[in-house]
Amino acid sequence: MESISSLIPALVAAIIGLAAGYAATRILDKSRTHSARSEAEAVIKTANKEAETIKKEALLQAKDKLFQSRADLENEIKERRSELSAREARLLRKEEILERKSSQLEAKEISNAKHEKEIEAGIRKAKEKEREADALVRKQQDKLEELAGLSAADAKEMVLKKVEADTRIESGRIIRQIEEETHVQADKKAKEIIASAIGRYAADFVAERTVSVVPLPNEEMKGRIIGREGRNIRAIEAATGIDLIIDDTPEAVILSGYNSIRREVARISLERLINDGRIHPARIEEVVKKVTQEMEEAIVEAGEQASFDVGVHGIHPELIKLLGKLKYRTSYAQNVFQHSIEVAFICGVMAAELGLNQKKAKRAGLLHDIGKAIDHEVEGAHAIIGADVARRYGESPLIVNAVGAHHGDEPPTSTIAVLVQAADTLSAARPGARREMLESYVKRLEDLERIADSFRGVSKSFAIQAGREIRIIVENSNISDEGLTLLARDIRAKIEKELSYPGQIKIVVIRETRAVEIAR
Repeated sequence: MESISSLIPALVAAIIGLAAGYAATRILDKSRTHSARSEAEAVIKTANKEAETIKKEALLQAKDKLFQSRADLENEIKERRSELSAREARLLRKEEILERKSSQLEAKEISNAKHEKEIEAGIRKAKEKEREADALVRKQQDKLEELAGLSAADAKEMVLKKVEADTRIESGRIIRQIEEETHVQADKKAKEIIASAIGRYAADFVAERTVSVVPLPNEEMKGRIIGREGRNIRAIEAATGIDLIIDDTPEAVILSGYNSIRREVARISLERLINDGRIHPARIEEVVKKVTQEMEEAIVEAGEQASFDVGVHGIHPELIKLLGKLKYRTSYAQNVFQHSIEVAFICGVMAAELGLNQKKAKRAGLLHDIGKAIDHEVEGAHAIIGADVARRYGESPLIVNAVGAHHGDEPPTSTIAVLVQAADTLSAARPGARREMLESYVKRLEDLERIADSFRGVSKSFAIQAGREIRIIVENSNISDEGLTLLARDIRAKIEKELSYPGQIKIVVIRETRAVEIAR
């Protein structure tokens, strides 16, 4: 009981404490709520004031935009009104002009009707006078026929025959004059074109021969090249198809063969073997095989470079390869590759002067000797072989004909084919382009003079210009002026029949008239 009685005051005190705490908390909450309300009211008042301010500013901006739109609309209306008034004024002026023109047209129609009546009356009078004139002319013709004893048809025929004869004479004179002028102009123009074509292109030529010389570092290398019992030299000849000549020439080996590509492969292979020092059959076969592959790549590269330099594109790869092979092909010691490039440039220049297609002319010139790349493998003239190859690899009929006709093996069908003939002759005939042995050169000069001297009436003959021209002096008593042309043609025909020569030969026949008197 004492413990319970002692607990009651403690419980009462705790309850009182709790009540006091709760009351204090309520008072604090009320004070905080009051202060929060006052702050919220102040914020609301501030927000209301700012909203009113923004509203006023928005109203002012809207009024300004409205006033501005009204002003713009009024200005646009004024402009439209002014434009409409101007259009109305123009329409009024046009209506006035149309009214004036309609009145003028009405007046013209009235006057034209009067004129038509006057014209009809004049036509009737003119027809009557024409009939009277015809009647008078018939009477006069009848009188003239009676006096002359000829009918009008006979007289007309006589007059026409006379006029025809006079016209023929005059037309013949005019035609002859035109032909002479045309010949002079054409000759002059042809010389200008040829001179321009040659002057605008020049190329260096490398003389390719049938032998190549490989220098040696010392004489001992000859024995290593020959090998034991000659096995090395036999391996080289078998792999390359070229003959090796090892003689007394100091520190040099000679490679002999007509196939320039094989000879070049042999030369490069031998140089590499000498530099490498390992010379035996297996190594020889390995080096020759590698050099052959490199040579094929170099051939293709040369063909592509030539096509690029000339400006001709779209050539078939096989034709490019054949074109590159011409780099190792010679004709009368003239490099055919460089010759083809030169012909292409000359054709292009002449085609430009004549207003023809330069691309086609260059293409025909570049491919004209393509048959020489395989003429040792295929029988026939190189021009016909080249035409067949060009046709096989998709070249146009114009190019095929130009290739086949550049030596007259088939007739040319286009001007470009004729240009290829001329350019080929120019490139081959220019001094220094082709090289010949002294013996053959002297023999050709002697043959030219012999052929000229074999004709009756020839007094003297001289082969000049390195055999590209022959001048012939004839006797006055045996050859007349009219016979000079016939003699020149006969000599030309005999030279073409009996001699073989590059380019062309000019034949000049001279007849001199001399008057001799002696003063005593």
